[in-house]
Amino acid sequence: MKIGLATPNSDYGQRTTDMAVEAEQRGYDSLWVGEHSHIPASRETPHPAGIDLPQLYWHMRDPFTSLGAAAAVTSRIKLVTGVCLVLEHEVLDLAKSVATLDEVSGGRFLFGVGVGWNREELANVSPVPWSQRYGAMRETIEALRGQWSQHEAGYSGTHVHIEPSWVYPKPVQQPGPPVLMGCQGRIGLQHAAEYADGWCPLDDFLRDARKAVDRFRAAVESYGRDPDGVPISMYCFSRPTEEKLELYQELGVERTVFGAPDEADKHQRFVDRNQHLVDTFAD
Repeated sequence: MKIGLATPNSDYGQRTTDMAVEAEQRGYDSLWVGEHSHIPASRETPHPAGIDLPQLYWHMRDPFTSLGAAAAVTSRIKLVTGVCLVLEHEVLDLAKSVATLDEVSGGRFLFGVGVGWNREELANVSPVPWSQRYGAMRETIEALRGQWSQHEAGYSGTHVHIEPSWVYPKPVQQPGPPVLMGCQGRIGLQHAAEYADGWCPLDDFLRDARKAVDRFRAAVESYGRDPDGVPISMYCFSRPTEEKLELYQELGVERTVFGAPDEADKHQRFVDRNQHLVDTFAD
C-alpha cells in the first residue's frame, strides 16, 4: 500500500517545502494539500461534520504555488491537490496551472478535484447553480483534458465555452495528469466511477468502508470500465490505526492518506507518532 500525507497547508503551519522534504524522507509516496480560495464571512452553510468551522479553512495557502515550491525541493514524492475546487477557477487558467505544475515536477502531479460543500463560496465566484455543480465539473474536466492533450482545443457545453485555443505547456503525463475525484455522495460517486482516474473518499464519512468500496467498484463496472484501473486513495481524516490500514489493504485500496494537523508542533508529533505505520505498510 502507498501512504500519503495530507495537510491543510495553512499559513500558520509548517512551510510546504519543509513538509514535502520530510514526507519524502519518511517514506510517504505523496503530499496532499487542500484548497479554499476564501470563505464568505456570512457562514450560512454548515460544516459537513456538524462542527464549528476551523480557522484553517480561511488560512490555506494557494495549492499550485505551494506544490510548485515543493516540486523544486523533492525528486520522488507525488504532489496532489486534495482537492482542487475546479468550479472556482477559470478553465484555461486552470489548464495552464495544472500543466505547468506537472511539467516542473517531472510528471509527479495528481489532480484531486471536487465540487466543494460551501454553497456561498461557490456563489461568490461562479454563475453555476448549486444544483448543477456536478454537470459543470464534468464539462470542466472534459475541457481540461482536451487542452492538455491537443495542440488546439475548444469546448462547447452548458457551463463551459472555449473557442479553439492554444494552451501551453502540455503536461508531462499524457493525455493529462490523473484526475482523482473526492466526491463520495450518491451523485459524486457515480461521476467518479464514470470518468475519473481514481477515487479519494474521506473515510470518516463512509458508514461502512467495505460496502462503499464494493459499491464504487460495481459502479465502475456499470460504465464498462475495469475497477482495477480506477484505484482508490482512502483519505483517513481521523487517527490512522493498524486495524484501518489492514482493512484497506485487504480491500485493495491503493493508498491511504493520513490527515495531519495544521499547527506545526502538532504536525510534527503526528508524523513522529505514525512513523511505525509508514514503515510497516508503505510499499
